[in-house]
Amino acid sequence: MSGSESGRRLSVETEDLTLSVDGVDAAVRATGRRLFVEVDSVGDALRIARRLPAESVSTLATAELVRGGLTAEVRVRGRTVAVAGADARPGPLSHRLDVAPAELRLAGVVGAGYAGLSAEVRRARRLFA
Repeated sequence: MSGSESGRRLSVETEDLTLSVDGVDAAVRATGRRLFVEVDSVGDALRIARRLPAESVSTLATAELVRGGLTAEVRVRGRTVAVAGADARPGPLSHRLDVAPAELRLAGVVGAGYAGLSAEVRRARRLFA
């Protein structure tokens, strides 16, 4: 390990990794310094969030992401709903909901919710067509 790499202790390389939390499966992939955790619905993302470890463990995990220069994104239907780690920029909503240092992206949550609702409407139309 070179001197420039010594500060970056954490490295993640994935290929077809699945994370299961409380019956929810999430696909995990990495590109460069960014991890993507993909779930099917906003409800699934919330269920995973509720099962996160105690605050001290979550804080340590976030600190390790930052120290390693990594960023983790939680995505629902291709939309980023939360960001943790080096590139997270928590705003007023994150502070109000007491999830900082994670960044919540309201536009992503709304977009994912709309996409889910639209998918259900399309499925219902196919049933009655």
